[in-house]
Amino acid sequence: MRPVSAQHAYQWFTTGGTAQCAPDPRYPTGIDLPPGGPEKHCKATLPYPAPCIGVHKVTCTVCGNVTAVTAAGRPDDPRSVMLRCLTEPTHG
Repeated sequence: MRPVSAQHAYQWFTTGGTAQCAPDPRYPTGIDLPPGGPEKHCKATLPYPAPCIGVHKVTCTVCGNVTAVTAAGRPDDPRSVMLRCLTEPTHG
């Protein structure tokens, strides 16, 4: 894994394929993936656009949260993702 920030490490897993459908026109400059809830979170910037179809694996080096984000090498690829902090208690 390589660092993408002082707080996040990143790995790219590629399928080597290329997208077979058109990008979503609502996101011509990518999308910032929101957090999944009200808990404390951090924002990890992703390499944009992805080189081809694959998966970004992002690890928070502070709390250890790991997430995977798919991408297709298109303009509507994710630019960032919010990771829930695992050091904070969950609600519910």
